[in-house]
Amino acid sequence: MRKILNPAASAWAELVKRPVKNMDDLEHGIKETFRLVKEQGDEALFQLAEKYDGVRPKQLLVSQQELSAADTAVSGELKEAILQAYSNIQLFHAQQAEQMQPVETMPGVVCWRKSVAIEKVGLYIPGGTAPLFSTLLMLGVPAKLAGCREIVLCTPPDKEGNVHPAILYTASLLGIDKIVKAGGAQAVAAMAFGTESVPAVSKIFGPGNQYVTVAKQLVSRFGVAIDMPAGPSEVLVMADEAANPAFIAADLLSQAEHGADSQVVLLTTSEALLEQVIQELQQQLLALPREVFASKALENSMGIVMNSTKEMLAFSNLYAPEHLILAVADYKNVAEGVINAGSVFLGNYTPESAGDYASGTNHTLPTNGYARAYSGVSLDSFIKKITFQQISPLGLQSIGRTVEVMAEAEGLQAHKNAVSIRLKEIQNV
Repeated sequence: MRKILNPAASAWAELVKRPVKNMDDLEHGIKETFRLVKEQGDEALFQLAEKYDGVRPKQLLVSQQELSAADTAVSGELKEAILQAYSNIQLFHAQQAEQMQPVETMPGVVCWRKSVAIEKVGLYIPGGTAPLFSTLLMLGVPAKLAGCREIVLCTPPDKEGNVHPAILYTASLLGIDKIVKAGGAQAVAAMAFGTESVPAVSKIFGPGNQYVTVAKQLVSRFGVAIDMPAGPSEVLVMADEAANPAFIAADLLSQAEHGADSQVVLLTTSEALLEQVIQELQQQLLALPREVFASKALENSMGIVMNSTKEMLAFSNLYAPEHLILAVADYKNVAEGVINAGSVFLGNYTPESAGDYASGTNHTLPTNGYARAYSGVSLDSFIKKITFQQISPLGLQSIGRTVEVMAEAEGLQAHKNAVSIRLKEIQNV
């Protein structure tokens, strides 16, 4: 971890930049994948699974027998944990439903907004170095609550052509039965364009490697929506003298172990605390099965000593982290000043991993500074808002002249006439 002492505010803009990868080099190969899937459909998915996953599945769709086998393969303890997380996530997201509220803006002029589920959505769940069944909960729960009519799940097979049983158990729990053994850019292409076995969807959700990320960005050019621009996972920890160095190191490593391209940042008002955290990182790192990934991530990471909590907050808002941990004594007041973050964790006993799995909030969050403008996934991510208005004859008499004057001022005579012709009929009645 790079150590930086009291950087001038003029240097912050450079410090908040994430490690950059040239995605242009990936586009050519991904466009070729898109072409193959468009032209060959299912057969392209079989061929690309053999090429990239090292196996040609016997069938693309997971069978009922495979789902039943997964149920017995998952331990009782893990099932209990998944059920508890499911309950918490469902409870939190159910409260996000918006009730329809008609508003009479003028006498006889009534407007309202209705929430309507996106009919067809696709969920991409990585299954490589870490089978993210927790992400399936984060995406599947709000999709089901929203009432999406068709949910397609794509996840890569292992070397034997199977899907991880925890992913299948979670899919069964959610009532998702269209499960496709496809990963990478080809899975995104299948959900975007459709194949014989995979229905085309209107919006694609889920994290993935750089190929999946670029593929999602590319399909948005073809009229398919995506959840958000996504990149490597990240966390920023703000800590003062009251923080626990071991806790902080564990939180930093919990994100660093995601992958070599993850970034973790520690801001602190205490250089002594920074040194203690660095020592803890070295000790805890040795015990991690994913030590190689975490070590690489720490090379891209920073520990920054700043003059005050106010400075730390200003830097954090500029950085706009995916995950923000406030390990400071006055965390409630500091939290009031947070304007850019994906999800915030308050105090010494709120680890980021609780939000990743089971507290109830969603862990599909904006990275790479996109928290300045994007929110994390929520119930609203699976819903469209349609506005309605109803105007009575009295209402048109109330609002009509306003519309006529404005339309005439813009030179749109037909707009004015659409009102005028009705007003004349009302006057003649």
